[in-house]
Amino acid sequence: QVQLVESGGGSVQAGGSLRLSCAASGYTGSSNCMGWFRQTPKKGREGVARISRNGITAYVDSVKGRFTISRDNAENTLYLQMNGLKPEDTAMYYCAVVLCGTWSVTYPGWGQGTQVTVSS
Repeated sequence: QVQLVESGGGSVQAGGSLRLSCAASGYTGSSNCMGWFRQTPKKGREGVARISRNGITAYVDSVKGRFTISRDNAENTLYLQMNGLKPEDTAMYYCAVVLCGTWSVTYPGWGQGTQVTVSS
């Protein structure tokens, strides 16, 4: 089975930083477009950041200037550098393969997720 496994979440104070990782296995996904999503009871699931096969990125307005998405194709790993964290960033974060240029999730779907908690 193709798998996506997120890691790097944790509990930090407002203004802190975290670096999330998403490791892909079961296939070579270096050419896939990928994204980070987050889910909360209040907002449901929303797209946070995505990156194309050519390194073109897009972000939801609320994280622009604070989060940076990147990928290491040699290691089949996706990253999300999260700086200046705010309490409203608290959520379960998921990585996924997306249809390029969109927030539409495609095969293999979601990983297990990693929890990010930001306290004030």
